[in-house]
Amino acid sequence: MEKCAEKIKRAVDANFNRAREGLRVIEDIARFVLDCKEVVQNIKNMRSEIAYIQKKYKDFLFFRDTEADVGTALTSVIEKDRDSLEDIVNANIKRVQESLRVLEEMFKVIDISESLKFKKMRYESYVIEKKILTLLEKNIK
Repeated sequence: MEKCAEKIKRAVDANFNRAREGLRVIEDIARFVLDCKEVVQNIKNMRSEIAYIQKKYKDFLFFRDTEADVGTALTSVIEKDRDSLEDIVNANIKRVQESLRVLEEMFKVIDISESLKFKKMRYESYVIEKKILTLLEKNIK
């Protein structure tokens, strides 16, 4: 079980980073393109909450192994396809939602109360997705 626990910590570390990176991209679009303080604040709060949880589990970083990660060199065709801000938002909000789902599931074996926080954030991300895409539709057409 110890080796499995190390692998879970490695996956958790990757998904902490993935979620925060995706949120940062969306936050900057909401801030600099849409000038939407409400969405920016919601995203900033979510990033802060993830950072707070990540800080409690900072030792998970020690299980990071980027050099040996079999996924770092893999790329899909759609991953390179970004023709608009909407495409960028869609790609990044889905990245966030998928990462939050992984964190929610992995934390079920680490700390169920943290798992429930990730579940709540995942649902909040659906609200953010609708708001930012609606704003883009209105402002960038």
